[in-house]
Amino acid sequence: RDSSTSRGLGDVYKRQTHAAPRAASVWPSKSFFACMADIGDARCAQTPGSATRADPALPRLKTRAQFQSVLSHATRARTAHFALHMLPLSGSSQPQGDAQPLEALFPAGGVWLGAMTPKRWARRAVTRNAIRRQIYALALAEGPPPAAQADVAWVVRLRAEFDRKTFVSASSDSLKQAVRAELQRLWARAAS
Repeated sequence: RDSSTSRGLGDVYKRQTHAAPRAASVWPSKSFFACMADIGDARCAQTPGSATRADPALPRLKTRAQFQSVLSHATRARTAHFALHMLPLSGSSQPQGDAQPLEALFPAGGVWLGAMTPKRWARRAVTRNAIRRQIYALALAEGPPPAAQADVAWVVRLRAEFDRKTFVSASSDSLKQAVRAELQRLWARAAS
């Protein structure tokens, strides 16, 4: 029996799983529609699929070393559910020991923002993501908390659970409003 003409089940399976390549879509991407909903401007209509938000976003903390360096400093403000940590990037607050210098961790300088929503205090991923989005949206809308220095890194840390009996849904409007109101109080406390 010639193996090149064999039509075993493996060959049938291979033929069924190979699909034709998908054609490129001519429809605008989801980010295009989000941009239009946010600002309703022709700046979003550059080319479909390549639209970006018109608002400049703050650089976000991404690495463990960045978060650890900010969290090693004292808390700047607290509310019932959140804590705000601040690290001045300029001055004498260089890390000690084997830690990387701040210039390596935060290369661009300026204002950096990070959000920590541990599973310990928000069990459901939907809730953690909703809280994180509220943090970044507030920072984008109102700006970061005021600081004496121009180069600062902030971390907003969830430090207590929102009552699951009060907020039954993992991502309800009432939860988002409560988070937004408490974050605004946190920003006000950091300013004073």
